[in-house]
Amino acid sequence: MPTRILIVGGGGREHALAWKLAAEPGVNQVVVAPGSAGIAELPRVRVVEVAASAIGAIVDLARSSATELVVVGPEAPLADGLADVLIEARIAVFGATRAAAEIEWSKAFCHEVAAAAGVRMAGSETCNTRTHAERAVARFAAAGLGVVIKEDGLAAGKGVTVLDPGADATSLLDSLYATGSTDVRIVVEERLYGPEASVIAVCDGERAIALPAARDHKRLEDDDAGPNTGGMGAYSPLPDLTAADVDRILAGVHRPILAELARRGTPFRGFLYAGLILTDDGPVLLECNARLGDPEAQVTLPMLGGALGPVLLAAAHGALPGDLATRLPVLPGAAAGVVLAGGTYPWRPSIGDEIVGIEAARRLDALVFHAGTALTGDGWTTNGGRILTVVGRGADLAGARAVAERAADAIVFAGLQRRRDIGLVRAEALAR
Repeated sequence: MPTRILIVGGGGREHALAWKLAAEPGVNQVVVAPGSAGIAELPRVRVVEVAASAIGAIVDLARSSATELVVVGPEAPLADGLADVLIEARIAVFGATRAAAEIEWSKAFCHEVAAAAGVRMAGSETCNTRTHAERAVARFAAAGLGVVIKEDGLAAGKGVTVLDPGADATSLLDSLYATGSTDVRIVVEERLYGPEASVIAVCDGERAIALPAARDHKRLEDDDAGPNTGGMGAYSPLPDLTAADVDRILAGVHRPILAELARRGTPFRGFLYAGLILTDDGPVLLECNARLGDPEAQVTLPMLGGALGPVLLAAAHGALPGDLATRLPVLPGAAAGVVLAGGTYPWRPSIGDEIVGIEAARRLDALVFHAGTALTGDGWTTNGGRILTVVGRGADLAGARAVAERAADAIVFAGLQRRRDIGLVRAEALAR
């Protein structure tokens, strides 16, 4: 067990990580940078205002804190090479190198690696010009099933546009190619249908062990309507994805991708997130991320039935035991999380609106993870796009939902946006 841990990041995902790790036996202190006032409330947690993008300062903080393990939460520091610098400084880090994290920050690279690994993804074309993009959209639209357009780069979970059959892509392509730049790259995919699933695994470059599967609700509004977001809620486990299914996904998706990245000389050590769509012909990979999902972290980490710290430390050293089970131990029951977002989300952050009811929600047996809040002399205020994630736990999904919904009802701020159907959306409404 690492006794001193540094978590990089300050959102809801990092709050959930700090909540889990700081409560584990043997942990003396968890430092979170830059953290938040909400995270700072946790016992045995110290928040240090060092930006996740300040790579040199993060390394200095790890050294001065005698850190035994660094856990990198957000994707941007990984894409900037934070893990590479920590490895060079001989500091144990659970997080992918820049080269391995390309599986997330380039959608085209993900398709390339998956194809080489024999992992099924949606049919796609990588386009560098407006003309090429128009041809690709027309080709996939001809099937009459709609088209998916992805920006080839980090977009905080929002760089995906799903077009219905017959929809016109002209305005979207106008915005993507507005500057006339020749270095704009997008991936155009065929649209697939079915419920989505997130299977996230702890990886050590070769081996993978799965967290409980979860389902994220990306669209802003009930019944899966409105624009794509970074996620408006999640639940775990999934009634339509068994433990045996997860084992097959590890064998057919995670391990082949790990093997291909290792073959290229870029072994992947970190959370490998497989975003899947469960089609009638079986699971198909939609995307890979190089980190825990958000809000998936907020519902999967409370479901774990054992210590996470030793597993992350072993993976950071490339030393997950060969006889380790394929899945982390899970508690009975279910967890459901409802995201409370600001009134201008997903376009602009909400700043300075008073938040009332956080403690009342906790008294209703919910976990409340801070994502975009600030603490002033007068209390909590909004300070971001997604503000809070309210998580309920129960003997089953219905019980977990009831706790989360009741607690979420206790929280109020101006312009609050939320979904009220987390865990209730029909499979056909979850079509991508």
